[in-house]
Amino acid sequence: MLAFLGGTGPEGKGLALRLAQAGVEVTIGSRDAVRATATADQLRQLVPAGRITGEHNAAAAGHASVVFLTVPYEAQKPLLEQLRLPLAGKVVVNVIAPMSFQRGRGASAVEVAAGSAAQEAQQLLPESLVVAAFQTVSAEELQQPDTTMAGDVIVCSDYPEAKARVMELARKIHHLRPVDGGGLANARYVEQITPLLVNINRIYKIHAGIKIVGL
Repeated sequence: MLAFLGGTGPEGKGLALRLAQAGVEVTIGSRDAVRATATADQLRQLVPAGRITGEHNAAAAGHASVVFLTVPYEAQKPLLEQLRLPLAGKVVVNVIAPMSFQRGRGASAVEVAAGSAAQEAQQLLPESLVVAAFQTVSAEELQQPDTTMAGDVIVCSDYPEAKARVMELARKIHHLRPVDGGGLANARYVEQITPLLVNINRIYKIHAGIKIVGL
C-alpha cells in the first residue's frame, strides 16, 4: 500500500489518483483525518474501482510500505520529526520542490541548508530509504484521469533497490518515463528546475515538463 502524507493537496491527490487508476492501493494522509477521508471519497468518484482510503498522517505512515511526502516544504521538518519511528525502514518518496512566490516575479527556488528537501528528509529520517521523484510532473494534469501524461520522471536516491521500486511505480502512470538521476545529492538540481517550469507554465499557459533526449 502507498501513503500520501499531505495527500489532500494537488500533487498528492494527483499521484494517488493515477496510481489508484493503475490498480495500486493508496491511502490519503492528512493532519485532519476527516479531510483525508473526504478527499479519498472524491477520488473514488473519479476511479470507482480504485482502492482509496483516507486517515491521519501518522496512521497512513504506519500502514504503508511506500510513503510519499507531498506536503509544502515548510511542513516537512515538523512532520518528519513526528514520524521518524513509523517511517523507519520504509521507502520515503520526496516530491517536494521548495519554492517561493513574489508578485510580478513568479516562482523562485528556496535555498535548503542540507542541499535539497530530499537530502533534508534523509537527515531527518536516517533509518528510512529516501527517494526524490515526481517534482517536475504537472499536479493539475495528474488530477485529470483522462489526460495523457508526457515527459520524464527523474529519480534520485542513494538506495538502488528503493530507486528501482519508485521507477517501477512511475511506469504505472502511462506515458511517463522514469530516468535514473543518480544519487540523492542530484535531487537539488531537479528541485531547482521546478520553479523554472512553473514560470514557463505561467508565461505560455501550458503544463510544461522535462524530457531527456538521447536515451
